[in-house]
Amino acid sequence: VWVWRRKAFVRQAHSAVPPQPVPPLAQTLQRYLRALEPLLPSDELEHTQKMVQRFGSPGGLGERLQKGLDKRARHTHNWITDWWIQWAYLESRQPLAVHSNPAISLPRRDFSDWRGQLVFASKLISAVLDFKARVDSGRLSVEYMRGRPLCLELFPQLFSSCRVPGPKHDHVVHYGRPRRGPTHITVVRNYQFFQLDVYNSDGTPLTQSQIHAQLCRIRSQSWKTDKEPMGILTSEHRHTWGQAYNRLLQDKVNKESVRLIEKGLFTLCLDSPVMRISDEKYASRMAAQILHGGGTYSNSGNRWFDKTLQFVIGEDGSWGLLYEQATAEGPPIATLLHHILQYCKKADTVRAPLIPLPMPKKLYFYIDPAIKWDIEMAKQNLDILINDLDITCFNFQRFGKEFPKQFILSPNSFIQSTHGLHSEVCATCDIASLRMFRGGRTDYIRSPTNQMLSFIQAFDDPSREAKVELLREAVETYSQLTDQALQGQGIDRHLLGLKLQAIEEGLSVPRMFMDTAYGLATHFKLRTGQVPTNTDSVMCFGPLVPDGYAVCYNPQSDHVHFSVTAFNCCEETNAEHLALTLESALCDLQELLQPSP
Repeated sequence: VWVWRRKAFVRQAHSAVPPQPVPPLAQTLQRYLRALEPLLPSDELEHTQKMVQRFGSPGGLGERLQKGLDKRARHTHNWITDWWIQWAYLESRQPLAVHSNPAISLPRRDFSDWRGQLVFASKLISAVLDFKARVDSGRLSVEYMRGRPLCLELFPQLFSSCRVPGPKHDHVVHYGRPRRGPTHITVVRNYQFFQLDVYNSDGTPLTQSQIHAQLCRIRSQSWKTDKEPMGILTSEHRHTWGQAYNRLLQDKVNKESVRLIEKGLFTLCLDSPVMRISDEKYASRMAAQILHGGGTYSNSGNRWFDKTLQFVIGEDGSWGLLYEQATAEGPPIATLLHHILQYCKKADTVRAPLIPLPMPKKLYFYIDPAIKWDIEMAKQNLDILINDLDITCFNFQRFGKEFPKQFILSPNSFIQSTHGLHSEVCATCDIASLRMFRGGRTDYIRSPTNQMLSFIQAFDDPSREAKVELLREAVETYSQLTDQALQGQGIDRHLLGLKLQAIEEGLSVPRMFMDTAYGLATHFKLRTGQVPTNTDSVMCFGPLVPDGYAVCYNPQSDHVHFSVTAFNCCEETNAEHLALTLESALCDLQELLQPSP
């Protein structure tokens, strides 16, 4: 019955959602040129227009590549997803910490010592196991967006999966199987990893009190603080970590320990206390703690950045999760978090059976001089990266998503219209989910638009009515771009597909993609993301480019949570300055729509 339900779950995920369409070539090229208009001077735009016209001419190269994509769409599960994951994630050689893995910091819980930490940790583990049971048995509710069902394929892959480093590209391993899949999680405390079995021999999950007892045993076995931080290795540049990984696995004990971490359902990081900080800076510090662990003298050794799911719980009530994007993405993670929060509201009424449980297994590593050197280098490099990251989180309290709704404006498009108001106009990407399609992942929503540029240029104009009308046009245009992306008609994945199709056919990369305009259009100086959750969570990740920013926001009914990141190595960027600019721009928009008496 269990296997049949799992298959039914996967069948539902496939059958209820349509395949992702390949957008028409002429449409994408036209929209690409329109997206370039606010970014390029007229002479450069004219040059690019000619190049794009040649590419899209009848019988030209674009037409040939489009036919290749149409054929690929007929014969594959999803014509772009595998390519996208390979190109965007697995072939990237940058460290996963900061550059790739997003972190979500959640509202502080009401405990402030290790006892409360372990009680909450046992509840969280039970909540995740309950969610996994729903996924495995096909009882997970179908999610809808704009009245259409969403693809559920990612949910089973969240568990017992891990990224593995390689010399030229990484790969992802999935150990979750309908029968005899892994039954343990990995717990890490004071840089020491443990295998904790979370199911009884009959397949039932351990109760919360059983899990709590096992966590207490782990705590008693991990009080030493002089252990080598093996997890730091996973924060390295992917090529460097790939070489260290091969050296590490030459030893049988190391290989067994690494495999157990990779196979675990997920990882639980029990962090040590961090230095007290002012309430004003607390949100920024906690987001940074979840994102990278705070450095080699803090909790960074309590991470295995390759793992798909890592839950982090501090002794001061802070908690959150970190996820690896080749396998996981925002919306499914938000669904999982919602389940955890609902589950944690319920009282634990299950009594623990009086069955003695085996001691959690400590994972050992043999560290020879070469591995010791790898760890030392990884510690240096991670501390440099952490010191380079500039992060500011703030809660904008003047209004929330209900304010723009009063004026029949989309809250997301309204917030997006602040970009460029008091800062540089640059290539900006927001993320749209493609889960309305089978195996769909994401595409970009691009800004600025011509309408947004017109609004920005007219902002100092004394005529309020004219400015309100221009704002409305900018917001509505952005909403249209959002609709296009959600319907699989965005431009970025299609352009990437055309480029990769040329490489697949053994052709040289088309000139259109070697053009400086394409380089400028894909150098996203501003990366944004909305986290539409019902709780006061803060999501954060690093910028896509060294001279860029990343801005995440979570709009609630009467306030909006923001996180802003930048790199200190770039003199032109400053996270705190952009945060103040954002606040100022939002206040200006409020004043424009609702002038003070």
